[in-house]
Amino acid sequence: MLDLSLIDKSWTLFLDRDGVINEEKSEGYILHYGEFLFYPGVKEAVRVFAKKFGLILIVTNQRGVGKGLMAESDLRDIHENMVMELVRSGGRVDDIYYCSSLSDEHPMRKPNPGMALQAKKDHPGIDLKRSIMVGNTPGDMEFGKNAGMHTIFLRTTRPDLPLPHPLIDLSFNSLSDLAKVLQ
Repeated sequence: MLDLSLIDKSWTLFLDRDGVINEEKSEGYILHYGEFLFYPGVKEAVRVFAKKFGLILIVTNQRGVGKGLMAESDLRDIHENMVMELVRSGGRVDDIYYCSSLSDEHPMRKPNPGMALQAKKDHPGIDLKRSIMVGNTPGDMEFGKNAGMHTIFLRTTRPDLPLPHPLIDLSFNSLSDLAKVLQ
């Protein structure tokens, strides 16, 4: 069981992007920063997380790049602007990992644990047992469990997912609600 009162700077927070930090596009992909809309309270939530967690990482599947709907430079621009906004609000993101592969078998594509394993290589201080994956899909939860992490499900896009669920340790309605509990 995940006890949020134990969180300190030795913990790592892994966040999905679409449906967690920003609103998902109902049809298709966020192709440029003009389409990127933060959920209410996310900037403030990330500011809280920056005080609590040693590392904050984003892990996101980005098939739009793999399908040729956007260039990697477009994705970098989205991420640079997103991080700049979060930093301006007193938050931070220490690293961003993404998989643009169309193949579900690709080791970096969630729910496969490749992005978490790469993060651990890049940041050797990460203890996956002291890490939390926050996402809005069962695939995000599976990714977290496959990597040996705790999982928190956000009901932003799938409010009707039945709970309890074997892949989900805790559930909140939004990042903002999670931040309130961590304050």
